[in-house]
Amino acid sequence: MSRTIRIGGASGFWGDSAIATPQLLGVPGLQYLVYDYLAETTMSILARARAKNPALGYATDFVHAAMAPNLAAICAKGVRMVANAGGLNPQACRDALAAAAHAQGLAPRIAIVTGDDVLPQFEHLRAQGLRDLNTNEPPPDELYSANAYVGARGIAQALAHGADIVITGRCVDSAVVVGVLAHEFGWRWNDWDRLAAGTLAGHVIECGAQATGGLFTDWAQVPGWADMGYPVIDCAADGSFELTKPEGTGGLIHPGAVAEQILYEVGDPANYLMPDVTCDFREVSVEVQTPERVRVRGARGRAPTATYKANGTWRDGYQLQVLMAIRGIDAPAKARKTADALLQRTRTQLEQRGLGDYTETCVELLGGEALYGPHARSLATREVVLRIAARHADPKGLSFLQRECASAGTSMGPGTRSSFSGRADVQPVIKVFSFLVPKADVALQMSLGDLIEAVPLLSGEGVSEPASPSAVATSADEHPVGETVAVPLVALAWARSGDKGDDENIGVIARRPEFLAVLRGQLTAAAVRLYFAHLVAGEVHRYDVPGLRALNFVLHQALGGGGVASLRSDPLGKSFAQMLLDHPIEVPRRWIDEGLLPSPLI
Repeated sequence: MSRTIRIGGASGFWGDSAIATPQLLGVPGLQYLVYDYLAETTMSILARARAKNPALGYATDFVHAAMAPNLAAICAKGVRMVANAGGLNPQACRDALAAAAHAQGLAPRIAIVTGDDVLPQFEHLRAQGLRDLNTNEPPPDELYSANAYVGARGIAQALAHGADIVITGRCVDSAVVVGVLAHEFGWRWNDWDRLAAGTLAGHVIECGAQATGGLFTDWAQVPGWADMGYPVIDCAADGSFELTKPEGTGGLIHPGAVAEQILYEVGDPANYLMPDVTCDFREVSVEVQTPERVRVRGARGRAPTATYKANGTWRDGYQLQVLMAIRGIDAPAKARKTADALLQRTRTQLEQRGLGDYTETCVELLGGEALYGPHARSLATREVVLRIAARHADPKGLSFLQRECASAGTSMGPGTRSSFSGRADVQPVIKVFSFLVPKADVALQMSLGDLIEAVPLLSGEGVSEPASPSAVATSADEHPVGETVAVPLVALAWARSGDKGDDENIGVIARRPEFLAVLRGQLTAAAVRLYFAHLVAGEVHRYDVPGLRALNFVLHQALGGGGVASLRSDPLGKSFAQMLLDHPIEVPRRWIDEGLLPSPLI
């Protein structure tokens, strides 16, 4: 690699560790730090915050935890920052950061990229017959927010004008890296392969330490959790990059962990739709360079569509969750009886006051494999956490359960602690309405001081549908012959799961090349659908990713609504891959005899 740009990934979500920024600032030759804050759930939280206080609606941690304590070092080293921390209110985020800098006698040049807010034109879109992308339902009567997922051009434009810090609203997560690379290397906005490679680089580090050992299937091999190293990438002009982490930090640079992250939250790997490019990740490879460094390359790109995906947030009733610890002989049975009694009692109270029944309830015994359904193991546990979640159209309808759960500590089963931290709060249910908006209808602007510029589109940008991807070679299906033995999937593969609204993906990566054909033969879409039948209401699709020796599964309607719209204890589906790793796979006995399978996992 000749000239490269060194970028650190300092945040994977709103609430990520404060150790990342000072740790990465110690990396020699660091040129940029990028921060991703805006998951779909986060936008719902920001909408609620702005509804209470119009001066909020941005990721306050960026200003107070990431920037303010480190501004002196940032300015002294000349490291530039790019963050989508602006959320629903980039102007307020900029002003708060400028005030924090001024208080320290500093004056970094702070640019913002705005225009992703499409709420002002939403009624015009509604009149055109707008429907939800996933449910095909019409839009709700009133939205809290509506934002398009925009691309990287405004970021590149701000950097070209000399911005030290660029704050955006709802750009896609990877745009914070694509904008940097497009600026530094002068990429054209129709150089699809480079834009796809830059998107992959951004995608790998957008979740912070998930690229450097966080959430890795082989977690026991990952050292130093107390000082997890955050990702550093050295990016070449063609978009390929090498991934490492700060010297002496915890974490692990492992091709399996990087492959897991490449597939994290990806649907069809041949058609990964971004605002600046349609990506094809099927032939991406991860090559070990040193024990602390891997090289990632092979992304391909095609023209993007002529529309942005957009999400609106809206209130759909209220919800409450209560937790209580129940211990002793037959603890699970006591917990179930407690839940039944509390719901029966409060339903009677609701009926007496004419408030109607709960719209939805969820009872889980945490510690008793609540999400595993028919795959749960019988555990003779004497300790569980009872979780009861309920939803109602009226917040008053949840006040009965909010109050009555305390009575379980004296009137129900022995060994019950009826509250962990006082009375639980009733929260509004913020749901997401997903739709498409023409790019030509979204007027983006870059502002830096007194300079305000439009962010231009390419002439005639976008296509109605992305071109079909080229064909790639895939492994054949293989069914073992001769003597076989069943082993858990984890002995053959790494896996990671991620959410997109109410959909879930699980990337499954073969540990060895010869394992892939066996996985293709047995781990079919139908097999995965059957395994998760107790959780998944929609279809399951499987996609081949031969460059990574991987299969990517997309499970539709898998999360009970997903995010804050789900009553489950795992609304983001973080545990789906962990559950699937217990799926039995028949393998040739000789693989065990030859030591091909890791012995602790079989």
